[in-house]
Amino acid sequence: METNQNMQEELERLKRENERLKKQKEKGKELSLKVSQKGAVSLYGMGRFPVTLYKEQWLRLLDFSDDIRCFIGEHEGELKTKS
Repeated sequence: METNQNMQEELERLKRENERLKKQKEKGKELSLKVSQKGAVSLYGMGRFPVTLYKEQWLRLLDFSDDIRCFIGEHEGELKTKS
């Protein structure tokens, strides 16, 4: 009986852990970077496919980040969020 009780407790613990991991995954994928086969930088975790740009493109985009933030702020009412 004690072994059965231990197994039941372990099963309940694993169910809780599984639910925690599912919720963590739903919150959003973690972002990661890799160097592509062609020597570009690929950003994973934004969507189904990676966003891949060459180094100079990423740097240009990063330099433009303040403008992107302002644009999003100005058009907040028109923009949707992905849930």
